[in-house]
Amino acid sequence: MSTATATLDAAAAKSVARRRENWASTRTYISAAIILIWCLIPFYWMIVTAFRDVGYTFDPTPFFTHVTWDNFTTVFSENLGNHFARNLLNSLIVAGVTTIVALLFGVFAAYALARLEFRFKFLVLGFVLGASMFPGVAIVTPLFQLFTNLGWIGTYQALIIPNISFVLPLTVYTLTSFFREMPWELEEAARIDGCTQGQAFRKVIMPLAAPAVFTTAILAFIGAWNEFLIASQLSNANTATVTVAIASFAGAQPHQEPYTAVMAAGTVVTIPLVILVLVFQRKIVAGLTAGAVK
Repeated sequence: MSTATATLDAAAAKSVARRRENWASTRTYISAAIILIWCLIPFYWMIVTAFRDVGYTFDPTPFFTHVTWDNFTTVFSENLGNHFARNLLNSLIVAGVTTIVALLFGVFAAYALARLEFRFKFLVLGFVLGASMFPGVAIVTPLFQLFTNLGWIGTYQALIIPNISFVLPLTVYTLTSFFREMPWELEEAARIDGCTQGQAFRKVIMPLAAPAVFTTAILAFIGAWNEFLIASQLSNANTATVTVAIASFAGAQPHQEPYTAVMAAGTVVTIPLVILVLVFQRKIVAGLTAGAVK
């Protein structure tokens, strides 16, 4: 009798545990779906408006209606004063150079902060983290005055150098966290096998750090690509990035706010970033979680 009761109790306990597990999984999926919908609704509405005729800009229909390609034609129409192709190239140059320089210096700085022991190391890392939190609006006026004196207003270096100062601290801090969790026995084994410190870094450490470096590069590129405040003050018509161009967009009709054209430009700017993240999402996840488990 007692054996049967114990069996029933065990079965009931398993059933309760299974129901709790199922409910926990259901809550997780529901929460993920809510967050996904909440984040994607603005993006979806931007695409819907981008393909909508100007006369139906404020149509509340949540589906594709009155579809037209005219808004994308307006975006790239130089007759209306829009030089969006050049703006895309400017953003690509600024974001690409910023990412390359930030990685070039960030990898070595992060490796030194993680591997070497010296006084005030944590203070240096604290300054690096503090620099990443510094508000950009506080240095716009000093930068404008400095670059005016140097004759750099409207040049690429006036856009790239401030972007590096914002991206580099994030790069250093992210890679330092990864390098700190890396098993240094691998480097020591390479040194024992005859590698110099530089060879061990190049042939052992960097291949292992590739996911983290790749993830940092993506985040740095997106940050530089989306930057607006500095670019709006230090660029001119020849070096304006896409964020500045969208803010000063001209519509097909005078005295008309070109909402549909702005949405079309936003779609052109955003979709490549979305595709980039979707294509390399596995590497990004691997980089974000690298070093999380010893």
